Amino acid sequence: MFDPKTFAFDPEKLTDFFKQNDFTKQFASLKLPGFDAEAVVGAQKKNMEALVEANKAAAAGYQDLFKKQIAIFEETVAEAQKHLKSLDTTKLDADTAKAQAELAKAAFEKALSNMQALAESAQKANADAYEIVAARIKESLAELRELAVKATAKA
Repeated sequence: MFDPKTFAFDPEKLTDFFKQNDFTKQFASLKLPGFDAEAVVGAQKKNMEALVEANKAAAAGYQDLFKKQIAIFEETVAEAQKHLKSLDTTKLDADTAKAQAELAKAAFEKALSNMQALAESAQKANADAYEIVAARIKESLAELRELAVKATAKA
């Protein structure tokens, strides 16, 4: 039974599977009139290659996103440590409280800006992966139309 928690889709392993098994031979034994098994297998191979490229693009984008998150976290911790060291608890008056509130506000605004930048990075990673798959879908539909025309011409 399919368990999404343990399922690990590895497109490169799937591509290797198709490389190691020549499905053209199996399709050729079907002897369907006008059926170009080699073209169908070639199209599916291109589909798998497009999925591999899309996954690579998404992974690269998410790796960049992770690096940005780490950098933001490290910067935030360093800023917090700097402000905590400079805070003199013996001088807690209205001016100090106001200054601390301003620092907190600035930190909050910076965090929002960072979150927006991270969201944009994630969106770009997804868009890059989508573009690869969308382009392959268009190509695949054109290939299928061409195969259909050839099949009807032979019949």
